[in-house]
Amino acid sequence: MTDYDVVIVGAGISGINSAYRLQTQLPHLRYTILEAREQLGGTWDLFKYPGIRSDSDLFTFGFSWQPWDQSNPIAEGPAIIKYLKRTTEKHGIDRHIQYQQRLRGADWSSTDNTWSLSVENTADEQVRAISARFIIFGTGYYDYHTPLESNIPGLDHFTGQVVHPQFWPEDLDYSDKRIVIIGSGATAITLLPNLVEKAQHVTMLQRSPTYILPLPNRNRSLLSWIFPAFIARRLIRIGWMITSRFFFLFCQTFPFLARFVLRQSTKRHLPKNVPWDPHFRPRYNPWDQRLCVSPDGDFYNSLHTGKAAVKTDTISSVTPNGIQLNSGEFLGADMIVPATGLRLKIAGGSSINVDGVPVQIGEKFIWHGMMLQDVPNASFMIGYTNASWTLGADATALTLCRLLENLEKRGYAGSVPRLAPSLASSIQPRRLLNLNSTYVTKAEKDLPQAADRGPWVPRDNYLSDLWFANYGNLDEGMEYIGEKKTQ
Repeated sequence: MTDYDVVIVGAGISGINSAYRLQTQLPHLRYTILEAREQLGGTWDLFKYPGIRSDSDLFTFGFSWQPWDQSNPIAEGPAIIKYLKRTTEKHGIDRHIQYQQRLRGADWSSTDNTWSLSVENTADEQVRAISARFIIFGTGYYDYHTPLESNIPGLDHFTGQVVHPQFWPEDLDYSDKRIVIIGSGATAITLLPNLVEKAQHVTMLQRSPTYILPLPNRNRSLLSWIFPAFIARRLIRIGWMITSRFFFLFCQTFPFLARFVLRQSTKRHLPKNVPWDPHFRPRYNPWDQRLCVSPDGDFYNSLHTGKAAVKTDTISSVTPNGIQLNSGEFLGADMIVPATGLRLKIAGGSSINVDGVPVQIGEKFIWHGMMLQDVPNASFMIGYTNASWTLGADATALTLCRLLENLEKRGYAGSVPRLAPSLASSIQPRRLLNLNSTYVTKAEKDLPQAADRGPWVPRDNYLSDLWFANYGNLDEGMEYIGEKKTQ
């Protein structure tokens, strides 16, 4: 008898969604959520930098079973936390969360068909053991403790403040300071218009530009006037889902036309004194990296104030008073913000062992984007790069519920993905995350591998994954373990 049937690691949006699916579809199972922090929210509780917000619309980033009920598609972190708290309280999920409980290690025993989990209380550092039949890693893929190392020559010589967005002090006063943000991703695009409100001047220093899409941050759908609220919200969600999918396919199918459309949009929003080339001419096609969203064009609006600028250049060296660029230009600064990406890490950094042998995650293929080859009764919540994270997490949760129900009906203790010997010599690895962003390519060796065929192909389409969750073949590439019950 185990302590729990299912242990969910992480009380972020993936963990909360998994909990809801478990308690509604398999209410007889005993589950708990281990959360290392003092409150729920995951990423949205960790990051405190000014303006922290979603880069996906909340109509699809929110839960399908508890739709986002505000009019703004892009929301800031505190609003997302409130939404998650309301949701967990309404559905009783909050009663299953154990706070300040960090998973240190997970050890699978094939003798007992059980996971033994080493759990540390972060308040007093006491460690205890709990057991479970199944484990769900809802930890995302960010390293919450260590930022991505960036090669910024001479940064140690800077006498001003160096503030990493991942560890932004809530009481930091940057009023009237000259700030240089290094980077051009979603974090930098978010920081610039928010820092401008108090700072003397803010410069975004980028090695290469990214696509920045202005998006109206009010949903003015007629559906809200025609249908009752609960129906309108679901229809609005479907509309956003379809629109974003078609836009992605348009960019992938017609990259030159997509470039033209995005270029014209950018030029309309830029001040006359800010050139499109080189500052807003990316070297790659749309959706080779994630597009950055600018709600109500706030990024472009900040450039019109005269207090913000964009520089496209490389760093020669950081001096005590600023940054010397290779072009010869010097950027004076009181504060530098390295917004160069996040370090990726699977399973929150906890160790995973199967029968005493450590699992090397980067050497394993991943079954339908959710279960690791040769690792029994464990799932990893990995969302999409080209759509809202929650869509991928929900497709995984639905598949897991059907898998667990299937195990019970057939009388097995568990299941483990296996790569068939006939495929082992011919299968071609593919990247798990279909992006060429620096932070993704640096972490590639530490992420699970996808492949070119079978149940190992990478996921990127919610509708096909939703079909698989309900009707797909769960036996392909899967071995069932444990004694089968006698009939």
